[in-house]
Amino acid sequence: MKNLGNLLKQAQEMQTKMQELQDRLASAEIEGTSGGGLVTVTLNGKAEMRGLKIEPSLLQPDDAQVLEDLIIAAFNDAKSKVEARMQEEMSKLTGGLNLPPGMGLPF
Repeated sequence: MKNLGNLLKQAQEMQTKMQELQDRLASAEIEGTSGGGLVTVTLNGKAEMRGLKIEPSLLQPDDAQVLEDLIIAAFNDAKSKVEARMQEEMSKLTGGLNLPPGMGLPF
């Protein structure tokens, strides 16, 4: 029973740390780019778009499709960086927790 008590205590500590991590990541700003920096998208840690920068030379009516593709590519670049940051932070957070095989977070 002592092991179960320790596991429950670790789970409660993990829940607190997870909330702190989520709060910290929510305020993080992560940029993704495309077209060699012609388009930059800024996301927060929740993958919500917070900013968009477009090189003025791309603002040509006949290049709308190119611009749309670059925005999508920049967003996807930023989103993959958000996911990588989350994975990295989760790894740090769960590194010391001895979870049974096959049991991951969140529970």
